[in-house]
This record gives sequence, structure tokens and C-alpha cells, in this order.
Amino acid sequence: MRAERRSGWLLTAPYSAFLIAFAIYPIVFAVVLVFLHWDLVTTPTFAGADNVRLLATDARFWRAVANTFIFLGIHVPLQITTALALALALNRQLAGRGFWRAAFFLPVVISGAVVAILWSNLYANDVGLINRLLTKIGLSPVPWLTDPRTAMPAIAVMVTWKNVGFYVIIYLAGLQYIARSCQEAIALEGATSWQRFRYLTLPSLLPQTILVVTLSTINGFQLFIEPYVMTGGGPLRRTYSVVLYLYNNAFSYQKMGYAATIGVALALIIGAVVFVQRQVIGRAEAL
Repeated sequence: MRAERRSGWLLTAPYSAFLIAFAIYPIVFAVVLVFLHWDLVTTPTFAGADNVRLLATDARFWRAVANTFIFLGIHVPLQITTALALALALNRQLAGRGFWRAAFFLPVVISGAVVAILWSNLYANDVGLINRLLTKIGLSPVPWLTDPRTAMPAIAVMVTWKNVGFYVIIYLAGLQYIARSCQEAIALEGATSWQRFRYLTLPSLLPQTILVVTLSTINGFQLFIEPYVMTGGGPLRRTYSVVLYLYNNAFSYQKMGYAATIGVALALIIGAVVFVQRQVIGRAEAL
């Protein structure tokens, strides 16, 4: 028995070491940094609750939080509807269906910085493809990334385009589990296409929808590369995300303690939002 126990510890040792080095230690270190002043050069000094008090009254932080929620309010519904629509289309018998599935997934594996540069060129005011098309059909060019009203929606559309392929795969997997007998039965009852979608497909995909909402929310809170590359947080800080603010405090201002405080606060906000989402969706599922 002792030999089996020792073997178990030896087998789990590599994973335990990985978990301690790359999960537990960074979390503990971040929490400790909340109570320190550290600029990466001098010796850390105890700060008490200074970083927490600063965070509570930091207008830039709360502006970044508001921007992130605006982004999520656009991105998450758009992500769900787009992914579901594409999954329904790709679940049918189509010519070159494998090609189309791969094509929609391809942006997921492309570097976020590359995608951001590509869409920056598409959104360009004078030479961007989108504005050139608008001009050709008689519409005025839109300052997508330089107008505070359109900058964040433009980024949300781009992020949706990049990530939608991943969520399409999730919905496609769910569609495969809908029993053919159920589909045939509801069709024999004379249900229309909308009724089949409303009363069979949509309820059957509720677990996948919960997963899509949760993952897209968590990923949305980590918005960084797109505003960093495309707008730098502007115009008028309307695309300034929480992670971008954290990055600037850590590596531009060398305020590691305050950056850690922002990170811990962001983790708590994500946990609270996901918890509320699960509660709301769970009540809808119970109904």
C-alpha cells in the first residue's frame, strides 16, 4: 500500500510542480504585491491599503471598467448570434462544407496582433476598404477608430470575427447531439422551421450557450491586444480596457503593486459577472 502511495505521489509530482510554479505561486505573489510599493528596481516597501484606496478613487480605472462592459454588451450578444447562425448553416449539407468550417476557424489561430493590424487597415479613414466601399455606394466614410462613438463597436466587431470560429465548433458539436428521432417527430407534427428552432434546437443548445457566454465574457474582460495595437486606448480613452490600464501601470509607470491590485480587482469582477450570468441562465433553464 505504501509503495502504491509513493508511486501515486511520483506520478503526480510533475503536474503538482507545474501547478505550483505557474498557478499557485503567481496568484500568491499577485496578492502579496497588492500590499507593496515596487518599481522593479528598488526594494519593495510595505504599502498597506494604499493601492486599494487608490483603486477605489481612480477615475481612469473605472473608465476602463465601463469601457470593458460596453465592449461586452456589444461583443457577447453578437458572438452568440453569429456563431449560432454560422453553426446552423454549416451543419447542413453544403458543397465544400469542410472548407468553410476550416475557413471560419482560421482567424482563431492567427496572431491577435496580425488581425488587429489587418483590421486597422480595413477601418482606415481614407484608404480603408470598408470606407472605399461605402463611398462607392454613395455613403460618407465613417471614422471607425477615431470617433469615440464608433471605436469600441468597431473593435467589438473585429474581435467577434476573430473568435467566432471557436464558438461555431462548440455549437456544431451541440447540434450533432440533437437526436434525429426528435427532429423527425417535430417535423411530423407539422412544425415550421422557426418552431423547430425555437422549441427543439435552441433549448437543446442551452449547455453550449452557457459555455459560449462564459468563455466569451472571460475572454472579453481580457481585451488588450486590439486596443493596444489599433487605438492605444483612444480616442478620449473610450477604448481603454482594464488589461491595457494594468499593462501601462506595470511596464510604463513601473507601479507593480498597483498593477497587481488592478489584476486582483479584475479577477473579482470577472468572477462576480460570471456568477450572475450563471444564475440568470440557470433560472431561464429551469423555466
